[in-house]
Amino acid sequence: MSTLTVALPQHPYQIIIESGAAARLGTLVANVWSPRRVMIVSDTHVAPLYLEATQQRLTAAGFTTAISVIPAGEASKTLAGAQQIYGDLIANGFSRSDGVLALGGGVVGDLAGFVASTFMRGLSYIQVPTSLLAQVDSSVGGKTAVDFGTGKNVIGSFFQPDLVVIDPDQLQTLSQRNLVEGYGEVVKMGALSSDASFWQLLETIDSPAALLAHAGECSAYAIAAKAALVVADERDTGTRRLLNFGHTLGHAAELLVPDTLHGEAVSMGMMAITRLCERQGLTAPQTADQIAARLTAVGLPTHFPQLTTAQLVEQIRMDKKVKGQTVVLVTLAKLGEPRLHPVPLAELPAFLEG
Repeated sequence: MSTLTVALPQHPYQIIIESGAAARLGTLVANVWSPRRVMIVSDTHVAPLYLEATQQRLTAAGFTTAISVIPAGEASKTLAGAQQIYGDLIANGFSRSDGVLALGGGVVGDLAGFVASTFMRGLSYIQVPTSLLAQVDSSVGGKTAVDFGTGKNVIGSFFQPDLVVIDPDQLQTLSQRNLVEGYGEVVKMGALSSDASFWQLLETIDSPAALLAHAGECSAYAIAAKAALVVADERDTGTRRLLNFGHTLGHAAELLVPDTLHGEAVSMGMMAITRLCERQGLTAPQTADQIAARLTAVGLPTHFPQLTTAQLVEQIRMDKKVKGQTVVLVTLAKLGEPRLHPVPLAELPAFLEG
């Protein structure tokens, strides 16, 4: 078992990574919450697998449960999806002394967290992520949001959970594509991290089966690296922005290319920005090849889709990372040495074509 602490001054919390942790969920939740109503938010893919057992464990620990199940997929991460959960909270008489538990992947976690942060001006909530993507990324750090129009995560809040419970055994029910999607975020953190042992672990992962076998270790490394940036910059105004490596171009691919998963988009985005920066002398030669080797080992895509510069610029203009007339991109000098690279929007087309 690994227990990591996100040591935020105003709201510290623990992340428990343990095979079989789901079986102890009632006890783990009871360690941080007094008896109360708990709204379990899940989706139509995860609920048939884990909802009944989760309810039973919470009930045995003294909690009263209610459920809100949304349709699986990014299309539910909207104000309409939030409205469904608000309605379920009201129908079940929830008050500010109750809580929300997110049981699912990144969409469920983002949406449930957003609802918890806004319902009656804030309910306590706990993350129980069941996908690798959610375990290593979206369940940690307190970013909650919904999509709006063509923009990802444009309506949201910073709202930290009281606990994150990660059971790597739950990854066994994922399809191979959904498993390896999360590895895009793991490789991102490995590329950002100055801890050489993290990258050395990634170099041993040569297949999806190896990834599944080492998922707990990958999560521990990736979360520790992310937690350090979150604690240093909770509100995403400074070094936490390094976590956007691969995301500016990746979000464009995710939104413009049908059926692209988030981790796949991050994979393509990392490769695109790193190849671009190598050509411009901003990144050490062969860095892109090093990253590509880790991504292709599990079958993640490494070639950016055929989008025009005009399409990319239009999408980037709507990105949250644009401040005034400048977008802050994340580049690597080399592995383990990330940098924030501001580019004026007026110069962005030339930069992208460089």
